[in-house]
Amino acid sequence: MIRCKRVYEPAAAEDGARILVDRLWPRGCRKDSLGLRAWLKEVAPSEALRKTFCHDPALYDEFRRRYRGELAAHPEHWQGLLELAGKGELTLLFAARDEHFNNARVLAEFLEDELERLGPPSSPVCYAGQ
Repeated sequence: MIRCKRVYEPAAAEDGARILVDRLWPRGCRKDSLGLRAWLKEVAPSEALRKTFCHDPALYDEFRRRYRGELAAHPEHWQGLLELAGKGELTLLFAARDEHFNNARVLAEFLEDELERLGPPSSPVCYAGQ
């Protein structure tokens, strides 16, 4: 399961692997206080896209479309997240105030789509000989 959580919320046992997915380090947070497995700056939206979006909900659909394009162009940045999600709980941490319109939500949706796409084959031909 993939969750999204503000970095300012306390860590919980059900978080599993906690990964910071923002390009900038969150204000007022000490690295040792977050319980991070990793900080993946490269999986965050590009600087230009981040500045264009500026957390404006009216621009979210365009931001989502463009960010998904950036993700599709660089699977090397998120492949490891798929592996973590396949093994257990994964929590994507973000610093944005808006809990609904942010890059972590788009990334989680993208990863869920990829997990579904890579799921077990369903064609009867694939089961031949089993």
